[in-house]
Amino acid sequence: MVRLTASQRPVFGEKVLDLANYAAAALVFGQFVGQQPISLRVMATGVVTWFVFATFAFWLAGDR
Repeated sequence: MVRLTASQRPVFGEKVLDLANYAAAALVFGQFVGQQPISLRVMATGVVTWFVFATFAFWLAGDR
């Protein structure tokens, strides 16, 4: 198991938040780029994925 130092946790949290933003952009905004019908299920999955990653990122960046 990898142990993060106090200075590494906020940096890793920022990168996880970046990952959350990419996931949301791909799943939510990608719906409007393609020619297929818009899927609310895929959009909801993108929002939930962003929320889970963002919550984890904010937990990592928070003070302990």
